[in-house]
Amino acid sequence: MSRRGRAGEGGRAPGGHRDEGAASEDARPPGADTGAPGGEPSSSSTEHRLHPFTPLRRAWVPIAATAGVLFHQGDRAVRWIEQAGSALLLLVMAGVVLVASAYGLLSWWFTRYAVTETELRIRTGLVFRRTAHIRLERLQAVDVTRPLLARFAGVAKLKLDVIGTEDKDELAFLGEREALALRAELLALAAGFTPAEAAAVGEAPVRELLRLPTPRLVRSLLLTLSSWGAVAAALAVPVVVWLLSDNLWATVLTLLPVLGAAWSGTAGRFLTEYDWTVAESPDGLRLDHGLLDRAHETVPPGRVQMVRIVEPLLWRRRGWVRVELAVAGSKNDVLVPVAPREQAYAVVARVLPGVDLSALSFDPSPARGARWVVPVWWKGYGLAVSPELFAARHGRLCRRTEIVPHAKVQSVRLTQGPWERARGLADVCVDTGADDTVTARLRDAAEAAELLRAQADRSRTGRATARPDRWMT
Repeated sequence: MSRRGRAGEGGRAPGGHRDEGAASEDARPPGADTGAPGGEPSSSSTEHRLHPFTPLRRAWVPIAATAGVLFHQGDRAVRWIEQAGSALLLLVMAGVVLVASAYGLLSWWFTRYAVTETELRIRTGLVFRRTAHIRLERLQAVDVTRPLLARFAGVAKLKLDVIGTEDKDELAFLGEREALALRAELLALAAGFTPAEAAAVGEAPVRELLRLPTPRLVRSLLLTLSSWGAVAAALAVPVVVWLLSDNLWATVLTLLPVLGAAWSGTAGRFLTEYDWTVAESPDGLRLDHGLLDRAHETVPPGRVQMVRIVEPLLWRRRGWVRVELAVAGSKNDVLVPVAPREQAYAVVARVLPGVDLSALSFDPSPARGARWVVPVWWKGYGLAVSPELFAARHGRLCRRTEIVPHAKVQSVRLTQGPWERARGLADVCVDTGADDTVTARLRDAAEAAELLRAQADRSRTGRATARPDRWMT
């Protein structure tokens, strides 16, 4: 069976993944055949519809829009509901349900997808036909998610992570087996298999690296100061607003975002990170997690631009760390929610081959000038440079260590504020392909100038000697 490796870019590639000139906004009759880009017929690919469960999901759009209008009108909507008779209300509700059902059914009927040797095509639209051409060579991850209601219905959502785009394209919904089979086929085609081979390859084998025990997840949340701060704000801020304004609407509008922040940092985080599992496969690291909504994500090989090790204050005595990622063009930003340092470093070594984080030795900022520029907190700054990577540390209550492989550095800058110049200090900023910047703060000015030149040379050498990013190898 022949295989062709696919070389990937370290940074974000220019251009989009949609062929806008071919069919993105075309006004076509509903039955017209869009064909493949370049005028080739599409007879070689079979179009498929989504799962029949999809109309139920899409029918909520008109209902949500109606509810939003009523909420926006506020008092007017309440008075109209009080004045209208029960028969009129039932008639309006029946009309909304009828419109929603028709919208869901028609949107499902006119949404189709097809897989060719080079792309995934998604056609949507009733009056104006819109076709998205997703080139398989630009795929960097294909994720399968199972929301709670979808799990009961036996369906799943397929999310496509494509280079050069912020938002993920998706196919919602497919049968669970169909979603897994399509995911395996797309990854195999992206790896260079022929269509006949891709259909026979199936799901890549996996090897489990780490599983997060539920008791550890609960204890980590209880030992996170930011979670307690969000809960305290959710309890105190609405009370203060009510006492100062005596206005119910102002209190509610203040309460909602504060409650959202408290939820995302406590219960929401628990639901998302429940049963977090990291496994290794030929197409990248597999992340499975979630209690209500089950997600199956992939960290693509060679796409990681930066790794961040987070150590909250109360975690350090237990030796726990959190590992976050910056992947070009992807929103998958957590690799390990909480784990002992040795286990977390072992997982990072699978993302950055040949890197041993335990061997890093950090050089602190010089005390003679740094203590005057940033009192107290200057002790949290540190810098480590190895033959493979550039690492900077900052923070005292919550320590963060940011690591960038030399091959992923896009640019290097030296910055100095007036107070830093007076103290003979400078910052060295390293920009990555994921639009993130790692900064080595408060370095001696002469050291920073030398570090700037040396890092530019290391980055050029790293890119020249870096191994190509490959799938299924």
